[in-house]
Amino acid sequence: MCDYSKKITIEMAQTQRPVRVYADGIYDLFHQGHARQLMQAKRVFPNVYLLVGVCSDSLTHENKGRTVMDENERYEAVRHCRYVDEVVRDAPWTLDDDFLNKHKIDFVAHDEIPYSAGSSDDIYAHIKARGMFVATERTEGVSTSDVVARIVKDYDVYVRRNLARGYSARELNVGYIKEKTFRLQNKMDELKNKGKKVIENIGEKRQDLIQKWEDKSKEFIGNFLLLFGREGRISHFWNEGKGRIRQALSPPSSPPRSLNTSSSSRRHYDSG
Repeated sequence: MCDYSKKITIEMAQTQRPVRVYADGIYDLFHQGHARQLMQAKRVFPNVYLLVGVCSDSLTHENKGRTVMDENERYEAVRHCRYVDEVVRDAPWTLDDDFLNKHKIDFVAHDEIPYSAGSSDDIYAHIKARGMFVATERTEGVSTSDVVARIVKDYDVYVRRNLARGYSARELNVGYIKEKTFRLQNKMDELKNKGKKVIENIGEKRQDLIQKWEDKSKEFIGNFLLLFGREGRISHFWNEGKGRIRQALSPPSSPPRSLNTSSSSRRHYDSG
């Protein structure tokens, strides 16, 4: 059994004396729910030194299942959390006295929901019985399982995205036919997006095009009237041409003879 002759009580922990608090987990795909749990553990008492145990791959695969990140990635993810003072690698699934003594653990922080494993209905039951348990609250709506479920749900989208980014079908564990199907879908989406951008650009420039069309129409009508209107150039040329043709076809008549000339001629004839 652990020697708890110098055991720190909850009342003592509420003072400024250092308190060693331990939290543990898998911490796969480290997310804000993990960070909030560690923040609560760090702030449970005024002066907390927070140790965080992270289970190894072999232990996790045996008791819970496969992880997305390997153990070293999970260790590093936790180590970079601002609330963590120390990472305990290859942490045990259940806490025994040797482990508690070795790390001088005063309190264990975890949510209050019983965590069953093997024949035990709650692996933290003995910690709770000794008054060493402090409860944290889970963040609703976020968990590693939820993140994985979203990835699985949109599996095709992520595969297509990574193929477009240069990953090989082998790296993504995708068959030949499936790869070609995804690549064809990517091309179709690319063409669709280009067409959408063209339509959007036309929509943005529509008012400018309409205004330019109206200006050109007015200019065309003005030029047409300038040429063919009643006061236009062609009308002017036509009227001028008609006048010249009329003059050519109808020359002016000879001036009439004077009466004086006729009378003198007659007198000259009579005198002869």
